[in-house]
Amino acid sequence: MKFPTLLKSFLVGIPIGITFLDTVGYVARVEGISMQPALNPDAPETDYVLLNRWSVRTCEISRGEVVSLVSPKDPRQKIIKRVVGVEGDLISTIGYKRAFIRVPEGHCWVEGDHRGHSMDSNSFGPVSVGLVTAKATYIVWPPHRWQTLKPEIPVGRKPVNIS
Repeated sequence: MKFPTLLKSFLVGIPIGITFLDTVGYVARVEGISMQPALNPDAPETDYVLLNRWSVRTCEISRGEVVSLVSPKDPRQKIIKRVVGVEGDLISTIGYKRAFIRVPEGHCWVEGDHRGHSMDSNSFGPVSVGLVTAKATYIVWPPHRWQTLKPEIPVGRKPVNIS
């Protein structure tokens, strides 16, 4: 392949690749223990997940889904948490300033699965769904952990107002 052809391929390929990653999804490393046992159960071994950006383009998220979001405490940081409540849900909090909170319109309540070891809505309150950047849909690495991340709410964390 000649240099001008290679350069042309590179200049066309880079924008296409960036658009794909920004619109469809990408693989990300999950750090920390806040999502144990669902993610990183064998710490210090680290899980890598497929983050599906396409699925959040309508800002529709459901209880139990694992999502990536911009941290409300530090906008330079992305965090991964489970959606425990959506707008209108009455949530029994764990250490938040009120024992119960109704999730406001356009917000969700997110928590790490490893209670007491997570910076989540119990620390910073309801999160705007606009901060949600992707849904974690699959564990893609390590190979022995390949699996779909199914939406589920941890025992005892179901919103008060649903059956």
